[in-house]
Order: sequence, then structure tokens, then C-alpha cells
Amino acid sequence: MASIHHLPTPSHASPAVEPDRGEWGALRAELHARAEDRDLAALWADLAIDERRVILGSARLDRAAAVRPLDEMAKPDRDAIRAAIVRMSGYARRLRERLEGERPHPSRDLAAHARQALAEGNTEAALHWLSLIERGVA
Repeated sequence: MASIHHLPTPSHASPAVEPDRGEWGALRAELHARAEDRDLAALWADLAIDERRVILGSARLDRAAAVRPLDEMAKPDRDAIRAAIVRMSGYARRLRERLEGERPHPSRDLAAHARQALAEGNTEAALHWLSLIERGVA
């Protein structure tokens, strides 16, 4: 009878999937979700029917589609909806900027406080105000 010899096995097996380096896996998952319009579908699901109709009108699509889930729509229609949302968001941002008017940047007030502190010889307070500006608090 022949003796059986077992092959040596490594003491530790390498993982089937390499660990995520630099959040690459999360970025990859986000890009796949975007390519599959999952981000748009989540936004669409949260919109009221009237809001959907406005977006469909801007996208020059049939407003009756407002009741349909986004994943039932054709890819060109989803692309048109995404473009309409981007376009409308840009319009809303520009309108908000016009309504707010020409106001100085909030960091100007912080800089004035820093100058006043320096004039009073209070370098600790001046450094405090400058650190707020550098951190982008205002």
C-alpha cells in the first residue's frame, strides 16, 4: 500500500479582495452609481409630482411621465432630466446671487477685527481673527 503525502499548505491565505486604498473603492462605487443614474433616481423619488413636471417641461419631455419611476425611463430621457436639473440649479444660484446684491465678503469684517486688535496691540486676538479667515469660517 502506498503512503499518502500531503502537499504543504501556506500558513496564511491571501485575501480574495485587496483592501481599499485611498477610498478608491468608495469612489468607484459612487461613479458606478452615477453612471447607473441611481443618484438621479433617489432625487427623483424625493420630488413632488409638480416639481417633476417642471423638470420634465424644462427637459422638453412629456409631463405625464412625472408619475413614472426614473428607472423605467430611457437613458436619453434620464440624461435630459439630469441636464435640466443642472441648468435649473445654475439659474437658481444666479438668481439668489442677484437677490442678495453686492455685499462684501464676510471675511472683511473679520479682517477689520484683526486690524483693530493689532492697532490695540493685542496680537493674540489678531491671530485669532486671522485663523478664522484662513479656516474659511466666513
